[in-house]
Amino acid sequence: MAFERRTKRLWLVLAFCAALVLSAFPVPAFAQLFGGPQDETSENGAAGGFFGPIINLFSPKPLTSGPPAPDATPYAVSLTVNGGDSALRDRIEAASALERLRERAPSGAAGLVRRALADRRDINAALYAAGYYGGIIRIRLAGIAPDAPDIFQRVEAARARGPVPVEIDVQAGPLFQFGRVELLDAANRRPLAEAPSLTRLRLEPGEPALATSIVRAEGAIVDHWRRMAHPFARLADKEVVADHKTNKVDVTFLIAPGPVATFGHFTVVGADFLTPGFIEERIEITPGTPYSPEVLDRLRRRLLEYEAIASVRINEADRLAPDGSLPITIEVSARLPRYVGFSATYSSTDGSAINAYWGHRNLFGGGETLRLDAQISWFGEKSEAVPNADPFGYKLAATFVKPGIYTAQDDLVANAAVLREVTNAYVREAVTLLAGIRHRYSDDLTLQVSLDLEQSQVEDSTGTNDYGIVGVPIELTYDSTDSKLDPSRGWRATATVEPFAYLGEAGAGPTLFRGAVSTYHAFDENKRFILAGRMAAGSIVGAGLYDVPPQRRFYVGGGGSLRGYDYQSASPRNEDGIIIGGRSFFEASVEARLRVTDTIGIVPFFDMGSAFASEWPDFDSIKYSAGIGLRYYTAIGPLRIDLAFPLNPGPEDGDFGVYVSLGQAF
Repeated sequence: MAFERRTKRLWLVLAFCAALVLSAFPVPAFAQLFGGPQDETSENGAAGGFFGPIINLFSPKPLTSGPPAPDATPYAVSLTVNGGDSALRDRIEAASALERLRERAPSGAAGLVRRALADRRDINAALYAAGYYGGIIRIRLAGIAPDAPDIFQRVEAARARGPVPVEIDVQAGPLFQFGRVELLDAANRRPLAEAPSLTRLRLEPGEPALATSIVRAEGAIVDHWRRMAHPFARLADKEVVADHKTNKVDVTFLIAPGPVATFGHFTVVGADFLTPGFIEERIEITPGTPYSPEVLDRLRRRLLEYEAIASVRINEADRLAPDGSLPITIEVSARLPRYVGFSATYSSTDGSAINAYWGHRNLFGGGETLRLDAQISWFGEKSEAVPNADPFGYKLAATFVKPGIYTAQDDLVANAAVLREVTNAYVREAVTLLAGIRHRYSDDLTLQVSLDLEQSQVEDSTGTNDYGIVGVPIELTYDSTDSKLDPSRGWRATATVEPFAYLGEAGAGPTLFRGAVSTYHAFDENKRFILAGRMAAGSIVGAGLYDVPPQRRFYVGGGGSLRGYDYQSASPRNEDGIIIGGRSFFEASVEARLRVTDTIGIVPFFDMGSAFASEWPDFDSIKYSAGIGLRYYTAIGPLRIDLAFPLNPGPEDGDFGVYVSLGQAF
């Protein structure tokens, strides 16, 4: 059994590494190697052969652009770039259709000429985008310019002898810098008060005069005045002058800010699937409040959190009301009320699970949600504490949310479950109920006060015991991230305090403290490099270790905490080496999320953590691990595959761990 389990894990690792290789190397090469002949592609450019589906999954773009053109005119291109750096050459190569599509011959001589004429425009745009305004572009087809009178005859004659020779010669010229940059009122050409700084606009004098910076600044300027309560702000005109004597670019923006406005009357359209006034109660914008697009965006995102609502469109009126306010129309649409689905998770250390669910997004018409889950799990290995236990578990759960139980900011949240749980430390059969009120203080901050009830029978290394638990968890949550499944900026933090009226053998008095914080930072606008970090800790005070029921102790190890180590394995053990859990824990992780293509990402990571028998973490037995992950980005979130290795394993620890799930690790 041990050999078979190791073999299965080895095949998973090999498959994981193959996926990494396929995503990192040029796809055409693998198409030749694994997909049969190089021309074995479908009409849409998909790779053929036995490995074609795998190659297509990890390919950022089709291998070809389609079937050959009629009357194809093959050509051989020579591209020369003088001046600039390698990044400029990459820009020019990407802009040039002649270079980019050279494997795809155009139709006839006219097609080649059209491609060459378009290259003049596109290469020039690439030079401007990089700050080169004095470039010279020479394109020759069969030795002459593409707009020469006899160009078609020369191309046809050259084609008869073989591929048409194409020469592209780009003289980049000097790099221009920003000179004078002004933001003026379009009405009188005078400087505007409270204008954004040139540093913020990335238009500082002396910096490279990238055309992309000018274009980006146009939107930033309009957004600035809209945030200053000018809803009709617009860029009336701009003047860009390149001085070839000084290699400077002067830019003048002529701005029409428009009038200052306040929020006026809100009209709701399309909300007949909800109880009357549902949307109006949640607008929370008092008429007369200064206009702000950010306030409207927060409102839109807040309304979209209700599962019954499919879309929210906020339409601003095209003119102000007589009192200077701006009327707003909110248009909402409904999602399908019922849904079904299933999910699956796999881990070589945590076990596997399959879950089927049914849900209703608008149960009684007031945005109430009900979800029923049926899960079957398999631990995969023998439980250390209960070696003869059946490895299969189950969970039947119901989750209900009632928005606006008291006010629009108060929601009723309830979850009930009947379950059987198998772990290395214990086997539990239980009935649980967690019900409480969640109050929203702001879009980022919520507080939930609940009642925690559990009646369970737990078997561990000490025997079988019945436990009754009554607690009052108080949880404060802060979340300023931009995405639930794949955040690129912001913070998440939770803090929980749960005093127990009854906690198994401990009775009344014990209190649980637990907190976690994570942060995310994208280093570029396209979010291709994100650094993410997480830290969590907890403690149970007022009770001895064996007075705390095993299922309420702290455990570390596995995909949700310390990757690379077996589930719960970085936790205290008894004198027989069996996991018993602890009264405190500490965890920390850091990840570098690197996008290789639009759909493929590589994530090196480092984890550390351990649980402790003492009331507070003592850090004497911290475990460490490192690894690399593959992310396949989908519309609903990234598919995660992580391969982790323990750095300071004990004799009871494995060699590695493999984890597959949807969403980032944290």
